[in-house]
Parts: sequence; C-alpha cells; structure tokens
Amino acid sequence: MSQFIANPVNSLKGSVKVPGDKSISHRSIMLGSLSNGVTHVSGFLDGEDALCTLKAFQDMGVKIDRNGTDVTIHGVGLDGLKKPDQPLDLGNSGTSMRLMCGLLSAQSFSCELIGDESLSKRPMGRVINPLNSMGAQIESHDGKPPLKIIGGKNLTGISYEMPMASAQVKSSILLAGMYASGRTCVTEPAPTRDHTERMLRGLGADVSSIGNVACVRTVKELQATNIVVPSDISSAAFFMVAGCIAKNADIDIVGVNMNPTRTGVIDILKLMGANLTVSNEREIGGELLADIRVLSSNLKGIHIPEELVPLAIDEFPVIFIAASHAEGKTILSGAEELRVKESDRIQVMADGLESLGIKTKVLEDGIEILGGEFTKPSEIIEAHHDHRIAMSFAIASIRSKYPITINGVETVSTSFPGFAELANSIGMNIDEKKGA
Repeated sequence: MSQFIANPVNSLKGSVKVPGDKSISHRSIMLGSLSNGVTHVSGFLDGEDALCTLKAFQDMGVKIDRNGTDVTIHGVGLDGLKKPDQPLDLGNSGTSMRLMCGLLSAQSFSCELIGDESLSKRPMGRVINPLNSMGAQIESHDGKPPLKIIGGKNLTGISYEMPMASAQVKSSILLAGMYASGRTCVTEPAPTRDHTERMLRGLGADVSSIGNVACVRTVKELQATNIVVPSDISSAAFFMVAGCIAKNADIDIVGVNMNPTRTGVIDILKLMGANLTVSNEREIGGELLADIRVLSSNLKGIHIPEELVPLAIDEFPVIFIAASHAEGKTILSGAEELRVKESDRIQVMADGLESLGIKTKVLEDGIEILGGEFTKPSEIIEAHHDHRIAMSFAIASIRSKYPITINGVETVSTSFPGFAELANSIGMNIDEKKGA
C-alpha cells in the first residue's frame, strides 16, 4: 500500500498548471470514437480513470493514438463499435461506467462492464432504471457492478425527472437518447456540469438546454473536431484551499476550466472570505478558462448554500479542510450524494478530521465542522482508496503541528498524476512512499 507522509509548512509560492479536466477527457474519448472523421485532443488527462475509458474504446475496435496528453481518435461513427473480446474493465471510474451504460445500451452487441473493488460497490441503479425504461436491458448484481448490457435493443426517448442531481446520470440518459427514437429530455432538481451537452453540440448533435432541462433528438451522425481539454477545476481546488490556509501564500493556478456548472468551489471559498481572484478569462472550444490567484486568507465558517452543492460536489473533501481552519462553524446539508462516491466522503472526512483534533457532527445529508487547529498527532489516516480523500489530507498537513501519514494513496493517479511533485514545487513537503 502506498503512503503520503505530509509535513507542515508555512510558506507556499509559485505558479502551477494542474492536469486536464477528467470529465472532459472521458467525454472526448467517447464522443470522438462515435464521430465521423479524426478527432485531435490536446491537454488530455493521462490519469488512470480516463485511460480506462480510452482502453475500453480501443477494445471495441477504435484506433486511438496517444502521445502523453495529445490523443488522436479515428472515429468509427455512431454504429461502428465492435463487440469486445472480454469484459470492459473500467477500474475505479464511475464516470466511465455510468456514461458507457447509456451509449452501449443502444449497440448491436452485448457486453459486460466490470471495475475494481471500490467501483464494484457503487450504485448503478440510478442509470440502469431510466435506461431500462427506454428499452435497454441491463443486468446487475443488486444494482451494482458487474453489469451486463444486452445488445440489439431499440430505444425510445423518454422525459425523465431525476430524483437527485447527477451529471453522470443525466449524461448517460442523453447518450442513450442519441440513439433513441423521438426526443429524450432530462429534468434535474439542480444544475450539474454540462460538458456532455456542450461537446455534443460542438459535434453537431441537436441538444437543447433550457433551465434545468436538457433534451436531445435522435442523432444521425457526429462530426469530428479538435478538442482542447482545460485544467481540471476539481484538481485546482486543492491548491485554492492550500493558498487559503497557509500562513504565507501567493499561488497562481493557470488555465483552469471555469465552466459555470463547475465553479461552486470558488463561490463557496469566496463566501468564506477567501482572498482569491480570477483573471484572464477566455473561451477555447466552447469551454471557459481563466487564471486564479490565491493568497493567505482569514476564513469564516458559513452555512453552505444548497444551490451550490451540485456545483462543487467533487470538491467537498478539500472544502472540509478549509472549513476546519475557518473561524466558527461550517454547515453542509443537501449533499447525500457524497456518501456514494469512491468512499462515504462525509464519514471518512469526519473520521480523519476528528483524529486531527477537529470537532465534527455527521448529518444524514451533510456535516457540521467547527473550525480549530490540527493539534493532535495524527493516527494514520486511511484514504479508503479515494483519491480526493488522500489529496485533501495532504493539503491538511500545511496547518498541522505534526506530519500526517495517509494510507492507500494509489488512486491519486486516477485523477491527478504527479500531485505530490507539483505540490512540492510550490513549497509543500509530501514524501510519497510507493507500496510493494
């Protein structure tokens, strides 16, 4: 098992460019593969999750060439995928599995989707049920992987009201809707990331988004294009919080994805008093980018507005680290989705914060965190093979009085290869010990 041993530091200075956006990297492979022509992707995240998607499409007969973060996809068209010789192994990637359920449910062949121990425990009924109501046939183990998708089904468009806000569920239904007869509409209880809709439109699909309703009509073909993947705001969030809590910090994070469905972390940190500025805003390939500067901040506890929860769902572990150094209490509610990520992120974060001396109260759909100081020598913190837990507690070391040892950090490479090295380049002190 690999470990981080993260040591306290006072000063953080420098400029960082974090890896490419994971959500956009996944979608570029999927939709590039289904397009007519050659798609060139630059800035691709060469982390394990996105590489699982890439290999899955290679296993279905798509020629994909990769040179680091540059990827060339020779599209086979909407109906050009071939039956894989073996189950498609999607590793730790819930995004890959949920989105691929949608587009594979309309193929002529049957296939099986499998994943690692963590993914095999994650709920898939939320995509299986609406897809089956469209005419798909997906078999599971009590709503969990492995999943068997039966091919040769004719899908019919539906209007679906989602019980919870989830971009993965929305995207899965829209991808199936490309193949379904008629019109497919998804209504969300709150807005979620819209990368699927943006990319489909860029490739020529008839997609509309009005308020919380996204619709797609039957797609005859997608036309290949060039895709530029911006830096992932979920990865940038670790450095935003690092700058806020360090006693002496001045950090620039360049070229960050500022899609308005993803910027909840910035809004939340600003409400807490973060000394954070956004500049050099620009648009590339239908996505918004900007540079972010963060200075040391005096944070205050807040009641996080519920409308911001879906816009920051992946960033809450590190937001909890910010809350633990804010004056007063921070309250999060309406975030039950956090309990079914790679780990139960509410309980796992609460356990880790308590072991460092921070008082928390776990709620059914959130948490209360009373700001203070990391005064206890940490017991070893278990990351539960959750990349965002591991990186969040590495950031916590900035204000700890003792080194923090974090177990099970192998999955950091799923979303942020080179995290420790990049963090150390601006003054952090993380020693990475590789497991056997």
